[in-house]
Amino acid sequence: MPEFDSIDNALNIESSIVSTDSASTIKKVNGNDDIRKDYEYTRANLYSLIEKGQEAINGIMELAGEGGSPRAYEVAGQLIKSVADTTDKLADLQKKLKDLEEDIPKQTNNVTNNALFVGSTADLQKLLKQGFLNNKE
Repeated sequence: MPEFDSIDNALNIESSIVSTDSASTIKKVNGNDDIRKDYEYTRANLYSLIEKGQEAINGIMELAGEGGSPRAYEVAGQLIKSVADTTDKLADLQKKLKDLEEDIPKQTNNVTNNALFVGSTADLQKLLKQGFLNNKE
């Protein structure tokens, strides 16, 4: 191309313009599917964390009962709090999913135009006689 010759000479290169015959297609990703996949993945992870936390609580409670160590009871309390926080996150996840699904606009395109005349019937008759409200002007 002649308009790029000076650039080609300055950079000591040869350039060429390649045209493509087929138009590139953009795949539309359904955001609702991604939200659902993320929800299922997060939900499964939270369930796994809760189950592992329950196992850890059971183990530390046995250890605390056998040894009577105050530190073991402290760790058990922290684990119980951690599992409770995770169950709260699971409940929050349900609420967030519901909010996201409500935010997705529905595919309704109903348009209703209502015209309202404010005035007396005599004013309306005058306007009709003048052709002001008729669509056949």
